[in-house]
Amino acid sequence: MAASMTKVTLSQISLVLPLKRLLSRCENCSRQWIMGPMRWRHMKPITGVDDTDSVDANVGDKTIHLSTGKLARFADGCAIAQLGDTSVLVTAVGRKNPTSTNFLPLTVDYRQKAAAAGRIPTNHLRREMGNTDLEILRSRMIDRSIRPLFPKGYFYETQVVCNLLAVDGVNDPDVLCINAASMALTLSDIPWSGPVGAVRVGLVDDDIVINPTRLQLSKSRLNLVVTGARKSSIVMLEASADNILQNDFVKAIRAGLKETQVIVQQIERLTKRCGKEKRIPEKLFVPPEELVEAVSRLTREKYFEVYTDVTHDKFSRDRAAVAVKDEFFEQIKELFPTEESYFINEAFNSVAKEVFRSLILEQDRRCDGRDLKQLRDIRCEVDLFKPLHGSALFQRGQTQCMCTVTFDSIESALRTDPILEITGGVKEKNFMLHYEFPPYATNETGKLSPGRRELGHGALAEKSLKPVIPNDFPFTIRLTSEVLESNGSSSMASACGGSLALMDAGVPISSPVAGVAIGLVAATEPDDPHSITDYKLLTDLLGIEDYMGDMDFKMAGTKKGVTALQTDLKLPVPMKIIVEAIQQATAGKSEILTIMATALKKSRDSRKENSPVTENLEVPVARRSKFVGPGGYNLKKLRAETGVTVTQLDESNFSIFAPTPSAMDEAKEKIEQLLQEDKEPQLDFGAIYVATITEVRETGVMVKLYPTMQPALLHNSQLDQRKVNHPSALGFEVGQEISVKYFGRDPVSGKMRLSRKALLAPASAVIKNLTGNRNSTPS
Repeated sequence: MAASMTKVTLSQISLVLPLKRLLSRCENCSRQWIMGPMRWRHMKPITGVDDTDSVDANVGDKTIHLSTGKLARFADGCAIAQLGDTSVLVTAVGRKNPTSTNFLPLTVDYRQKAAAAGRIPTNHLRREMGNTDLEILRSRMIDRSIRPLFPKGYFYETQVVCNLLAVDGVNDPDVLCINAASMALTLSDIPWSGPVGAVRVGLVDDDIVINPTRLQLSKSRLNLVVTGARKSSIVMLEASADNILQNDFVKAIRAGLKETQVIVQQIERLTKRCGKEKRIPEKLFVPPEELVEAVSRLTREKYFEVYTDVTHDKFSRDRAAVAVKDEFFEQIKELFPTEESYFINEAFNSVAKEVFRSLILEQDRRCDGRDLKQLRDIRCEVDLFKPLHGSALFQRGQTQCMCTVTFDSIESALRTDPILEITGGVKEKNFMLHYEFPPYATNETGKLSPGRRELGHGALAEKSLKPVIPNDFPFTIRLTSEVLESNGSSSMASACGGSLALMDAGVPISSPVAGVAIGLVAATEPDDPHSITDYKLLTDLLGIEDYMGDMDFKMAGTKKGVTALQTDLKLPVPMKIIVEAIQQATAGKSEILTIMATALKKSRDSRKENSPVTENLEVPVARRSKFVGPGGYNLKKLRAETGVTVTQLDESNFSIFAPTPSAMDEAKEKIEQLLQEDKEPQLDFGAIYVATITEVRETGVMVKLYPTMQPALLHNSQLDQRKVNHPSALGFEVGQEISVKYFGRDPVSGKMRLSRKALLAPASAVIKNLTGNRNSTPS
């Protein structure tokens, strides 16, 4: 069957009789039968407004318009969300056949089109290329908002595509995409237990603002995105904050969660009108209960021994768990000869997870022997290598991060594409954090290039530290965090190590920052996996606790307040658990800050000897061209000889950046020599000076007011009250002294404006020369 859509008549095709009769009844109706690569679909043609089903959600003082039914009708689900003049189109498509993977192959792609902002892409091809960092970060946020609500064992490839249709520069499109994705999945036949609703919460002048505009957001101390599901449960949180208090943070989450319920109700209302019946998957990849029970009878005690042996580390514990499976795998295979190996492996994993979780829920026992609120052992070091501008090593259990700080000129700041700025990106960044997670950190091999995960973790650590860095810092700061060992919460270790590295480099941060991850193990109702009956929170997650548990709640901040937060949830959780997690994270954060203070309490009073330096230089407008040189030649030569970078700030001020103090000293000597060649005394506007003729030209005479000055032209028109065609008519000769009046410099060329003509009218003035002042009459 052709992959493209084709409209056909009955006379053009040969079909089996039942299908032909069905088409005969529908051939003259108001609908069309569309034949595509997947299946026949009965579809209403587009005729006008009646094709669109829509609802309005009044959120705060704004209205989000949600519609479906007009565009992208071949997709399993489609929705358009609009706020102001910003609109997004989101489609959802799921395959009917399962994949060979053992996880949910969900792909979320957020794409920003330049046309949505009325622009043409600025790259050399003038078309959209690969995903930008901003697109990847927004895709991850949408993914975290919808992934927890897919059924367990649903391993069917699913793709959610978010297209920016129009942007008004006032309302950001990312929250709209979450709502549109929720609506597209809910309306589709893809198994998904939504809907969810999302809002952004700001804090402007201590007032909570729902879905703030970009102008309001620029003045806000909080940028929080809340995604909520039914029964006021939370599915996703992401926030950056300017060190706000814990109580204000909780209030903002509550306010946002309340508004999400309005969106959830409106999507449910629309689903009753035009939603599709959910499909029944061919199979869910969940092991049969009798298989799990058989594995449990044989291995439960063995797994209990593994997870209660506190002498294990990350790798020995994993090897011990694998050894249990290897010991009993063939025995289980004999009991269930027709069962697929995948389901047998999943049965072992299910029993291991059940034992691990029951130890926490029933006995408050963690696999490494810690209490539920206890941190791992922490060790901090600073000033690791002398040539570095700043460095620190942060070790928490078996998670190890080395952070380094590098300074460079303001010219090295990251400048984004103008289109990204219109669609929500920052214009310029003079502080950036790059997170690296090489494969050897988990004893693996693989590619070293950063992926989506590295970008997300780096962005979180960057948001954690950005509020404490001074806005007027004279350098661009690049902070790198390289994870050398990983066993849980490496992004929060990056925030801790990054804070120490900044202080070691002498950056005057307002307060040290620390971060911690809080985990969750929850018991749910057998018939409702989203209904929590019991739970325990864990401070400072291990990698295995993240894998076996239900939440990775990462929070960073100072002793005073919160700077960043991000949640990864496997099921919706009530507000009560979020509040307790914030309280537990606050206690853990304070304890970590106390430990970090033993290595370095505050920022060093001065930067290191090998750190770069910067100074400002004022150059008069008249000498600017001499200083810069033709085409910037002098500045380029200065950079080649000394390594310094000179940046013009305004008409007469320049910033000089030198990689070392010695380079600055060398550059200052050369600059002084350059400017001294053109050094001249200060001249008074309207004063009369004695000038010496150095050259006679057809257009006038060249005169010097002082020996150290460059000759200036006294034009024929300014020599006498009468018209002068050549200076020789007045008998002027080289070496002759004449009196001239100074009228400042030309604002464009910088050349002196002199006149002898103005002195020929009767007047009295003070004539100045090199030896002093004297009264005279003009010559």
